[in-house]
Amino acid sequence: MNKYALVTGAGRGIGRAVALRLARQGYPVLINYLSNDAAAEETLSLIRHEGGEGELLKFDVSNREATVAAIEQWQAQHPQDYIDVLVNNAGVRRDNLLVWMEPEEFDNVLATNLYSFYNVTRPLLQPMVVHKHGRIINIASLSGIKGLPGQCNYSAAKGGLIAATKALAQEVGRKKITVNAVAPGFVRTEMVDGLDEAELKKQIPLNRFAEADEVAAVVAFLASDDAAYITGECISVNGGLYT
Repeated sequence: MNKYALVTGAGRGIGRAVALRLARQGYPVLINYLSNDAAAEETLSLIRHEGGEGELLKFDVSNREATVAAIEQWQAQHPQDYIDVLVNNAGVRRDNLLVWMEPEEFDNVLATNLYSFYNVTRPLLQPMVVHKHGRIINIASLSGIKGLPGQCNYSAAKGGLIAATKALAQEVGRKKITVNAVAPGFVRTEMVDGLDEAELKKQIPLNRFAEADEVAAVVAFLASDDAAYITGECISVNGGLYT
């Protein structure tokens, strides 16, 4: 039996860094992505270059039917294996002041950043319960803790994800399944394109943006046996910007 790790949105940024970290810990990694085949292939190539194993798993986390179908198909093809580590990382931003925010900007962000938690996590819970072991790590955000102007949609989604993390942790703890969140601040990835890094750095005590691998290191720790007694937590990785 192989224990797999599934990382959503693993083609680039934090997701790619997390996939590489988990591969180094010995997990065969399922690389979920939506549309960028080249980026996903590059993540897989990087994993294999380091001697790890991985597979591509293309589906839209915001589409419940497509998500369940993709996961069930994988499970049918791997009857002796199960996904032991789930990292709900896929996310999008559609920033706008609420007074001008269009319904699709709100709905799309909620679907991709919050509803995806249900879509992906639910079909993977039963195997974790059966095997009495699992790690679920949700990538939240500073925006979900502090709230940021122009991000009512993103803040709502990430705040809801943090609350769901705490609730699920209490539901499945007796089955030795831990559920935690990691809340990055500003990380140098495509998600911060368009932001004024020079100006924003002035607000950060450590005076810089994070690197994706610094977030991935916390995720990898939470996936490890060393974190077996940590659950229901939201760990901030924000350079002291907000505590």
